[in-house]
Amino acid sequence: MTRFKWPLILACALAPVLALAQAQGPAATDPVHSDPSSSASPPASMQEIRIPSHGARMNGLIYLAAGAGPHPVVIFLHGYPGNEKNLDLAQAVRRAGYQALYVDYRGTWGSGGSFSFAHGLEDVAAVLAWVRAPENAGKYHLDPGRVALVGHSFGGWLALLSAGREPSGVCVAALAAWNIGWGAQRFAAHPAERAEALEYLRATTDPAAGPVRGAADELLAEMTAHASEWDYLTQAAALKDREVLLVAATRDSPDEDVAMHARLAGAIRTAGGRHVETVTYEDDHSFSSHRVALAETITRWLRTDCARAQAAR
Repeated sequence: MTRFKWPLILACALAPVLALAQAQGPAATDPVHSDPSSSASPPASMQEIRIPSHGARMNGLIYLAAGAGPHPVVIFLHGYPGNEKNLDLAQAVRRAGYQALYVDYRGTWGSGGSFSFAHGLEDVAAVLAWVRAPENAGKYHLDPGRVALVGHSFGGWLALLSAGREPSGVCVAALAAWNIGWGAQRFAAHPAERAEALEYLRATTDPAAGPVRGAADELLAEMTAHASEWDYLTQAAALKDREVLLVAATRDSPDEDVAMHARLAGAIRTAGGRHVETVTYEDDHSFSSHRVALAETITRWLRTDCARAQAAR
């Protein structure tokens, strides 16, 4: 092939990505570092929201992108207990032309009801149902056909276990994803790890308050009872037909670190998946030294791999 054909090939390959960026607005060309125009109609804004889940109210917010939309939706799922809420990432995603939705699960940070790991899975389903409800899609200019789950730690586990149950157009990004089931399967042979887990659960729970309203002993028992089914390595086949982004940190624990993410990526590829990307940062569990880089990675992935997959479906 002569070198003179490459510009044409490159232009054809980039055309869908450039069209998407133009559709999302000029400010989206540098969403990490550039604010949207305040003269856009409507301008960017924030709305408080309340999402029902099994008789309780989850508190949340939605960052609304500039422009009429409808806009694709990114649902941010926080960790346990959720001190790092990743709202800086949500702001970057909003600047890229996405509606960025954040909620506190039942029993966390003032939301109603009680917390459990199983309740968290139910809560993700409730959020997805809320996004797809016509009245909410219309009010908040949501495109329910273009949805991505971005979860950190426990939220990453929620995203991985939930995405496989959703249509293949739902993309999933897991950041330092906590493999609850894998860790719980080690308790019998590693009592020190079980004791450490129980100590942390006791430090973060209070049956009457928070930040997590629940009982530590019950949460540990729940982890143990569901250890096999809650190992996210078992989700490889369910994730093989969707876009997956796995971001790991080198200074993380064994159930959340680079090796665990590599195992999941390998399992997805073995199952026939061709759309999994792995990214590693020399950092801690919260990616404290890579917030800008992490925002750039997520917005780039959303606007390229995830967007192309959704456009093809």
